[in-house]
Amino acid sequence: MGKVDHNKKLKMENLLNTSFELFTSQGINKTSISDIVNKAGVAKGTFYLYFKDKYDIKNRLISHKSSQLFMQAYNELQEANISGFEERLIFIMDHVLDELEANKGLLAFIHKDLSWAVFKKALTTPMSSEDVDFGEIYRKMIEESEFEFSDPEVMLFMIIELVGATGYSSIMYGDPISLEELKPHLEKSVRSIISQHVTGPKKKA
Repeated sequence: MGKVDHNKKLKMENLLNTSFELFTSQGINKTSISDIVNKAGVAKGTFYLYFKDKYDIKNRLISHKSSQLFMQAYNELQEANISGFEERLIFIMDHVLDELEANKGLLAFIHKDLSWAVFKKALTTPMSSEDVDFGEIYRKMIEESEFEFSDPEVMLFMIIELVGATGYSSIMYGDPISLEELKPHLEKSVRSIISQHVTGPKKKA
């Protein structure tokens, strides 16, 4: 990477980090672009080189932060050397939930205004070379599985909706139970969703 590209990358990361700090501390509605550039120490024109408005940077941040979460989980999965599609997906689920419980500000930021469309974009369109394409990882896990699945994207959607909604309530409010108490129920439900999409063992080539 050349010096110019390196400097551009640093400026964009600075804007992302500053925006995230302001959005999580005072909210997006109370944060202006002037607030962001002043705290980041860059000109307002620099902001518009990378982002259309503060809502654009918010969506890019959701993508970036979500991708980082899944990258960390996948790296841990690789080191754990876990086999089996169900076990690998549940490992990732547990890791992401644990990370979000440790950083409730991040959970509040990612969860708010988060639709399936935005989440899917976060998983399948990495913002930088450091971000992981979880969509590709998910497809690879499907391919490596010993089973055939029907509608794998629907299966992922249902798991994300279930884990996201119930995990948020447990982590943020301990309602109706704590995350640790919820996990066995989540695991059972995730396994049930997966089993409903299994069409049979994969045929050997």
